[in-house]
Amino acid sequence: MVEKTCPGSSIEEVVERSGGRLSKVFEVRRNAAEPVIVKIYEPEWAWKQAKEVHVYGLLQEHLGDSVPRVLHAEPGDPAFTVLTKLDGVPLSEAEPPDWKSVYVQLGELLQRIHRIPQPAYGYLTDEVLEPLPTNDAYMRRQFTKKLNEFDQLDGDPRLSESIGQYVEQHAELLGNATQPVLCHNDFHEGNVLVDPVTWQVRGFIDVENAIAADPLMDLAKTECYSIWGNADKLAGLVEGYGALPTDWRPRTTLYRLYHSLELWDWFKSIGTVDPLESIAGDMAKIVS
Repeated sequence: MVEKTCPGSSIEEVVERSGGRLSKVFEVRRNAAEPVIVKIYEPEWAWKQAKEVHVYGLLQEHLGDSVPRVLHAEPGDPAFTVLTKLDGVPLSEAEPPDWKSVYVQLGELLQRIHRIPQPAYGYLTDEVLEPLPTNDAYMRRQFTKKLNEFDQLDGDPRLSESIGQYVEQHAELLGNATQPVLCHNDFHEGNVLVDPVTWQVRGFIDVENAIAADPLMDLAKTECYSIWGNADKLAGLVEGYGALPTDWRPRTTLYRLYHSLELWDWFKSIGTVDPLESIAGDMAKIVS
């Protein structure tokens, strides 16, 4: 795979990196050359390759070296993509002395991602799938879909009813988003790389979940997955991002509810049960 991308490479070492159920990721270290990343897709998820190539291409134009560059992408069995390797370690594996200053940089990066407009709201591949013209229509569709999954997966019916009521009570917030933009939709500490000496953010990875949506969806997911009530992290994220709409707090709370619902459904569907009670508790706290 590397030979097709970088002919004549002398490979020194291959190290498996954190992948997932959808793909395996390897760092390939080469003699007298920069290492590269090779991502190999499970057959049922090979369609995500075109998405990553498309999204990384969009990001490259606006963020340059803050994202990996696609060197080669080849469909087939197996489908694989070769990318440049970003320097740094995952923020999830680090302990900065000043969380706020790191999160200021995260906010700045998110704001730059959100300068990339999209033609409609919806799930993103190399196009917007089942596009909808408004955020209200898109988020209502998503909540309905995820609540149906929650019910089918034997979620608490009382919690399901409360979530539905909460969405209806706060539905006017969904109409306040007027421009769909590119959203990373997984901008948490595991996907952000930092220099553990200078604590400069080097960039981010993993665009498999990208969507065209309200930019506040990204801030909500970062809070939901990584901030967990840490006031310094939240203050840094908001400061780095810059001006926010006046309703940003209630709107991100509604989106945090959605992200938690989606995560509960995903974990239950793959048989990961340990986190379910905690996630359900988070949702119950919001709707109460």
